[in-house]
Amino acid sequence: MNPGILLSLKVFLILSLVEDRPVLAATIGSGDCQPQRCGNQTIKYPFWLSNKQPSYCGVPPFNVTCISSGGLAETLSFYVFDGLYHVKNIFYENKSVQITAAGFEDDRCPLPTFNITSGLYPFDLSSANKRIFFLSNCSSSMNLSAFQNISCAADGGLAYFGGEYNGSVKLNFSGGVCKLFVVPVVGYIDVGIDVNYSALLRTGWLLNWTAPDCTECSDSGGQCGFNDTTSKFMCICPDRVHTRKCEIVPDVAAHSRRTKHIIIGVSVSAGFLALACAVGFLIYQYKKRKMNSTSSKFLTRNASSSHMNTEVGAHFQTHLFSYGELMAATDCFDTSRELGDGGFGTVYKGKLRDGRTVAVKRLYERNYKRVEQFMNEVEILSLLRHQNLVSLYGCTSHRSRELLLVYEFVPNGTVADHLHGSRASERILTWPMRLNIAIETADALAYLHAVDPPIIHRDVKTNNILLDSSFHVKVADFGLSRLFPVNATHVSTAPQGTPGYVDPEYHQCFQLTDKSDVYSFGVVLVELISSKQAIDITRQRSEIHLANMAITKIQNHELEDLVDPELCCPSDEVTKMMITMVAELAFRCLQSDGDMRPPIKEVLEGLRAIESKTYKTDKREKNDVWTQDDATGVRNIAVFSPDCVTGKWVSQSTTPNTSQ
Repeated sequence: MNPGILLSLKVFLILSLVEDRPVLAATIGSGDCQPQRCGNQTIKYPFWLSNKQPSYCGVPPFNVTCISSGGLAETLSFYVFDGLYHVKNIFYENKSVQITAAGFEDDRCPLPTFNITSGLYPFDLSSANKRIFFLSNCSSSMNLSAFQNISCAADGGLAYFGGEYNGSVKLNFSGGVCKLFVVPVVGYIDVGIDVNYSALLRTGWLLNWTAPDCTECSDSGGQCGFNDTTSKFMCICPDRVHTRKCEIVPDVAAHSRRTKHIIIGVSVSAGFLALACAVGFLIYQYKKRKMNSTSSKFLTRNASSSHMNTEVGAHFQTHLFSYGELMAATDCFDTSRELGDGGFGTVYKGKLRDGRTVAVKRLYERNYKRVEQFMNEVEILSLLRHQNLVSLYGCTSHRSRELLLVYEFVPNGTVADHLHGSRASERILTWPMRLNIAIETADALAYLHAVDPPIIHRDVKTNNILLDSSFHVKVADFGLSRLFPVNATHVSTAPQGTPGYVDPEYHQCFQLTDKSDVYSFGVVLVELISSKQAIDITRQRSEIHLANMAITKIQNHELEDLVDPELCCPSDEVTKMMITMVAELAFRCLQSDGDMRPPIKEVLEGLRAIESKTYKTDKREKNDVWTQDDATGVRNIAVFSPDCVTGKWVSQSTTPNTSQ
């Protein structure tokens, strides 16, 4: 039907329904509690901006202030525990907030002078935190050699970092005294005392909160608020304030006045609507037959005769969602709910009727190729169960008007976001957190390669590595993945994947092996130590590809030029050595000859050895070899770099450089 006719019908009906409708008087405060922005943070209930919003927009203890001075980036701050704190992140989905003391960010030598263990109402310390301890104002007679000395401390160097706090500290007092301070941090991995403690303090810690739920009010069109007089939740609606949600009662008199207009409008347009419905029904039937034809072709070409006509959900043992249910969950795929572009489709945040928050992938188009990728992803994800792989909750039928996949919602963005994307300025990912991301990603890939039949991911990249609220890994996007027959040496296929991560052999031979994932993971390792993008056309021509850049830097003893300078301080030899070992592993993964690359299981063992510090270095003539002690039972790992990777960067007192 002509779009102009349909538009005219809509306008006519709307005018006939709303004529003589009384305008609701806006109540005081209506519209004042819209979500606000401060820097990269969104402020909404239960938080409220004291310098921009009235106090009824949030719960009193959740009063925050947006500070901007000297043209610098805006900082979100609030007072709690009788001190000023900066808000690093607010996670509304799981009701937690990441904060750090303002002094920790501003001080060149941050040192706690207080304990944070209790008295946090209305907040509670998250179980994701680790507790670390510090000693200060220590007597010079005390034997504190087991702890890391904080030489920059104001008390003349008599302050120490002690590592993780387990409830007690054993000290050789020798008649001396110390002040003990315990603070929580997020992202700490126990590698002893030789860590960048100041980065941990600046990263801060997670707090959980409890406040009345806002969902019912916001879903009904209201704005959530708090009544200071009654100390109760309130829902600010267009007509007035309600206790839970907006329940606007229609005006009976106005309804009577509109009755005649409704009758006239419906009578005049009934014929047009009947015609429009008839035409629309015919178009729908035509499109439905066309789409079912496409799906049938795919199933005929790819399904065995025993399950050719079986429904997707029944065959792959996954839940089937209706298209209408997912449309409602995403507000008709509203652009404000877009999380980003995944493989072959746009991903939206949604909320199911049972209250679960989910990620819904909507394929770009419906054709044979897209149906194939849809079925492939459902098939693979329905087989997998691993803590570091994103979970598939279900999908729509392949007969649905659109192909939709429903995953668990992972709230903390991608590793790429934190390394060089929209959240890079937050500097949340410390070295221990990055090493843990590498380990958990390798663990997920090792699981994929070990299942029967093995699975090749084929699109390993930092954009496909998601982080949950505790910064644990969830590997996602299996649209390109392939089941890999056990008796096959490779699978021939046209090159696909993401530039910068694709195996060079894959371009030349069109051959896919498990070593293709290893190469891509090598690029991820280099991103983790450098914070650089896999492809960057603003770099020199020879360094546009990060993999090429890394190999050149390592071969030329220029690792220091590659590593993110904010990962460790110059005196932190242990962290520098660990980064060097990860660079050596990355070098092996990036070998152009796939046979020279280690299997992912061996890479995982190497990363775990680095984390536990059960390695030892041994300088050789033309190679480096690093190994675990024989007692650990883990095989030796040889690094095929032509010369010592550590030669120029790590001090000779820790790793002698005999090649120079």
